[in-house]
Amino acid sequence: MTKAPKPHSKPLALPAPVDHERITDPEAIGGERDLDRSLRPQRLEEFVGQESLREQLRIAVEAAMQRGEPLDHILLHGPPGLGKTTLASILAAEMDVPIVQTSGPVLERAADLAGLLTNLDHRAVLFIDEIHRMNPVVEEYLYPAIEDFRLDIMIDRGPSARSVRIDLKRFTLIGATTRTGLLSAPLRGRFGLSARLDYYSTKELTQIIRRSAQILKVPIDAAGAKELAARSRGTPRVGNRLLRRVRDYAETRAQGKITEEVARAGLKLLEVDARGLDDMDRRMLEAIVVKYGGGPVGLSTIAVVVGEEPGTLEDVYEPYLIQEGFLKRTARGREATDLAFTHLGLPPPDRKGGGAGAAGSASGSAKEPEEGSEPPQKTLF
Repeated sequence: MTKAPKPHSKPLALPAPVDHERITDPEAIGGERDLDRSLRPQRLEEFVGQESLREQLRIAVEAAMQRGEPLDHILLHGPPGLGKTTLASILAAEMDVPIVQTSGPVLERAADLAGLLTNLDHRAVLFIDEIHRMNPVVEEYLYPAIEDFRLDIMIDRGPSARSVRIDLKRFTLIGATTRTGLLSAPLRGRFGLSARLDYYSTKELTQIIRRSAQILKVPIDAAGAKELAARSRGTPRVGNRLLRRVRDYAETRAQGKITEEVARAGLKLLEVDARGLDDMDRRMLEAIVVKYGGGPVGLSTIAVVVGEEPGTLEDVYEPYLIQEGFLKRTARGREATDLAFTHLGLPPPDRKGGGAGAAGSASGSAKEPEEGSEPPQKTLF
């Protein structure tokens, strides 16, 4: 007699987690790089924001042009999406020289670097994005290239090994990084100018969004642009992405023009709230506030609750939450502030030494919601 097969005798394959696009991700998504390129300003006078840095670069360009020399090597650092690549392209245009763009992970071998350097024109710009991820061996070859404009290459191995020196044309290296701490001290010290890009104000982002809307031929009024800017997390790339998504909403669900009401309705559909927080931001806050009473709680524990890698939470989600006063780091772990409780529609806890709101309050706006603001966000847990 044949035995019937046991039910579930073969382990069931669990579906792989689906990667979803994060609307507020400051990194470029999909084919956005080509579209971002069309929205980039071409000259320093068109670049909005970063006033002090802009003036420093303008002076450096004028001085280099007067002397007929290349620009000094420049390191641009700061959060993603703030315009490091855009500034590199602008500097090349201002100097009227070609620019060669690459990234640190692409330069795997010394031969890759040698091929780029030997083909550079005089005063040309070599832009290396994510320079902190460059192979350490390749980085060693880069030192004499940017300091003495020469390249020493070893040929053969063992007793027959010999070094060949290649003279290079004088060029400008512009490096971009989001993790300055991961740069080696010798490389960091070889840049003549180190400049940090900071987050943009709502006023500056409003200008950027209105300029992008004009290029994309999107009808938008001042109130609509300001509403988008206020939720763009201080990042032009996020603002331009929200503009394109709300444009689709306006064309299909409104009269085609982005007003304040249309912008709010479109962003509500995209689950981006009045403070620029998206679904994962709120899940992270709710994990601390609802499940652990506001913390402190370890990062690895939060990662398990929300189903995300600890490194991703620390590098991608935490910086904005800390900057906006929703979260703080302590020696014992992450702790939600009173502002986080209020934003989620919950009463702040009665903390030691002064009652509700005595500690962790990062902003006075935690006490009373602003007039006309959206209602508190509902918790997910």
